[in-house]
Amino acid sequence: MTDNPLDDPTADPFEIARIAAADIARLTGVERHDIALTLGSGWGKAADLVGETTTTLAATEVTGFSKPALEGHAGTLRSILTPSGTRVLVIGARTHFYEGHGVRRVVHSVRTAAAAGAKIMVLTNGAGGVRRTFTPGQPVLISDHINLTAASPLEGATFVDLTDLYSARLRDVARSVDPSLDEGVYCQFRGPHYETPAEVRMAGLMGGDIVGMSTALEAIAAREAGMEVLGFSLITNLAAGIQETPLSHGEVLEAGREAEPVISGLLARVVEAI
Repeated sequence: MTDNPLDDPTADPFEIARIAAADIARLTGVERHDIALTLGSGWGKAADLVGETTTTLAATEVTGFSKPALEGHAGTLRSILTPSGTRVLVIGARTHFYEGHGVRRVVHSVRTAAAAGAKIMVLTNGAGGVRRTFTPGQPVLISDHINLTAASPLEGATFVDLTDLYSARLRDVARSVDPSLDEGVYCQFRGPHYETPAEVRMAGLMGGDIVGMSTALEAIAAREAGMEVLGFSLITNLAAGIQETPLSHGEVLEAGREAEPVISGLLARVVEAI
């Protein structure tokens, strides 16, 4: 039995997102937000650097949100005012597809951000590097994705063009902040198991540079909602078969902790430049 309204197949997920956005406006006292950030593994401290946090909410106070199942996610929503006066909604409560709650819950945060007024969606994650030149602790811009979940947030005859899903304009802004930023194609697997060496080789042959368990479904939902999307991966490890040692979630968290000061500062500067 569940109390989450998104689990009702007859419910309108966009109406639930509108209710959630109204919850956020009421609880924060902020009618509209301009930019939304979803902070994945290793990116959490960016929220402290973006600007002044005026309200922090437990995500479960907002309609349709769940407590995160994964260590490293804060389970909060924060309303932040940047020095330039931009309102940022920081989402530290990501629902992963592997949790088994369905795609509606995975993309609810994105749809809520759009309903709250955000025109730009910044999605971040910790991920495995397929390209051998990537190194743990390196931030990489997402230029495109390959969705290997066999799922979509789009329902019915909803046809959305994804040709330029990851905004070239926003990637240029990011590179104006840090010209050394590399970019690559992100492959979302279903998880929660890590990819096998054969799956990593497959991803590379298909054109993938990064592998992980989030982001692609959220990006599709953001495009459906008319948002401009910027994606960042933190390379927390080299993927299976490229890295010779076994993979572990502890390794991912440790790499995130080590890289967090640098990448959080980078993300804060990018948000201000946007």
